[in-house]
Amino acid sequence: MAHVILERSFDPPLTDERLEEITGRLQPCLDRGGVRWIRSCQSRDRTRLICEFEAPDADVVRGVLMQARVEHERVWSGQVIEP
Repeated sequence: MAHVILERSFDPPLTDERLEEITGRLQPCLDRGGVRWIRSCQSRDRTRLICEFEAPDADVVRGVLMQARVEHERVWSGQVIEP
């Protein structure tokens, strides 16, 4: 499995309600696609979001995002580097 990163910006800033709505659409598609959502990091001003997934590859995550109608700027695979 690969570590896959999603990058997205929001204008206006992301609200709790909007995040809940996106998550509600996304989670069933992640489950069907065999993708595990590891974590997300949101900027303090709520205009940027980075999500980390475990998936076969970035194309699988892109397909899941398309099914869930979740917009994104970039999706890419990488490796975890820890101290």
